[in-house]
Amino acid sequence: MAKLHKVLSHPARLRILELLAQCGEACVCHLVAALGRRQPYVSQQLAVLRDANLIAERRDGTLVYYRLADEQVMELVAASRRWARARHGERAQFPPVEEGPLPGCSCPSCSTKG
Repeated sequence: MAKLHKVLSHPARLRILELLAQCGEACVCHLVAALGRRQPYVSQQLAVLRDANLIAERRDGTLVYYRLADEQVMELVAASRRWARARHGERAQFPPVEEGPLPGCSCPSCSTKG
């Protein structure tokens, strides 16, 4: 349990989980664009989440798509978010990702929308 909380204690990993819960599935380039971080950094955070069995992946050609391995982890994230919001207000919440193509993302789902 301590290992799980350590994995969830990083803001970028929490954000990735929330993005995957919102999107259902996303490729690395989509997560890079949504987070505004460099690809190696995002890949490193994905590896930590994958090693903790919180996310699963599938390959489609050269792209790797990630999804939640078990959506129940979001119940823990939501409980933590409620606790933090009660103590820190709105600072404890990430803004939602806008629907539609993300600027800077070249994945098939972003490049075929619009």
